[in-house]
Amino acid sequence: MTVFLVIIVLALLAVTGWQISKIVQLSKKPDADTSQVANDSDNRMNGKLMLGFVIFLYILTIFCFWNYGKFYLPEAASEHGSQYDTLMFVSIALIMVVQIITQGLLHIFAFKYKGNKNNRALFYADNDKLEFIWTIIPVIVLAGLIIYGLFTWSDIMNVNEDEDPMVVEIYAYQFAWRARYSGEDNTLGKANVRFIEGVNQLGVDESDSYGDDDKITTELHLPVNRPVLFKFRSQDVLHSAYFPFFRAQMNVVPGMITQFSFTPTMTSDEMRSSKYMQEKVKSVNDLINEQNKELAAQGEPAKDSYEFEYFLLCNKICGQGHYNMQMKIVVESEEDYQAWLDEQPTFASTMEGQNQSGTEDAASEDPKPADEAGEAPAGENGSENGESAEGTQEETTVAVVEEN
Repeated sequence: MTVFLVIIVLALLAVTGWQISKIVQLSKKPDADTSQVANDSDNRMNGKLMLGFVIFLYILTIFCFWNYGKFYLPEAASEHGSQYDTLMFVSIALIMVVQIITQGLLHIFAFKYKGNKNNRALFYADNDKLEFIWTIIPVIVLAGLIIYGLFTWSDIMNVNEDEDPMVVEIYAYQFAWRARYSGEDNTLGKANVRFIEGVNQLGVDESDSYGDDDKITTELHLPVNRPVLFKFRSQDVLHSAYFPFFRAQMNVVPGMITQFSFTPTMTSDEMRSSKYMQEKVKSVNDLINEQNKELAAQGEPAKDSYEFEYFLLCNKICGQGHYNMQMKIVVESEEDYQAWLDEQPTFASTMEGQNQSGTEDAASEDPKPADEAGEAPAGENGSENGESAEGTQEETTVAVVEEN
């Protein structure tokens, strides 16, 4: 009902504006110029508006860069991240230079060469020199950007086997992530969704010995300065593994394995102690404190303070829980990483624990085997209270006769 009323109000406002425009037209003097063709006064006005607009555009651009530059991500936390950032800033710089020159010329020419009855346009049928210039320059610039981008892409996608990267699988499902470490043999066991059952949430093949030492976790821990090869699988729909601070992203596609690699260069503690992150955490906590004052006045529980952590995010709209599909990433020293990894159970021990639990549950059930005659086992005389089966049957018959 509210939407219907809003539509009616907007329609009435439109009709009112149209009627006012008619009234303005009728109120003009008889000798007023009502022609639809622009005159010199209109051309001067439009020329000034074009010049004013480009000045406003430049001021707005400077304002945005000055005030919102802080929303750029901080220094990249991966080895290839600096190349990625350089490529982005070079692209932005080229776009801004071209934008400033072309927009400036467009609006300045619109002001300088505004319509005038005494002016006549000079036309060029063609100009090979100009066409060559504005064709070859974009070709050279774009070719340079593409080649530089290909080298950066190659560094991310092509894994150097000589570096012996640590192999980690990232498994996506609605709406969470799981990490599977390849164990001491650095080889992941085979997996298939058909094997998903019980605690085997990732569908690891139990018959593949390479999977026995795999370790499945809900957090992603990475040793600093060690190359990592990520392999991605999806259980259900299309996801996208997004590592913003490491400048990496890869689609996670059902039915296939995608991959990329990077080398983390900043631990979580180092990023947390950086000037950029300290200022950001402080600004966020200032907002939280203001909200907590309002919540306290309303008698509601306060919010927790913010502390920075790396996170793996999903960058594809994969369903209702997409906004909260994330996994904590901890980048730490090699010693701390190994200590944490040693505490994690292997896939083989997890499955063994499930099998033992299933066996114990089956043994704890009260068995009721039948004897050869099909009767339930009883006490020494064939019943739980020591009475014979015949006596019990006779008592039951007498009771039925008495009731009748």
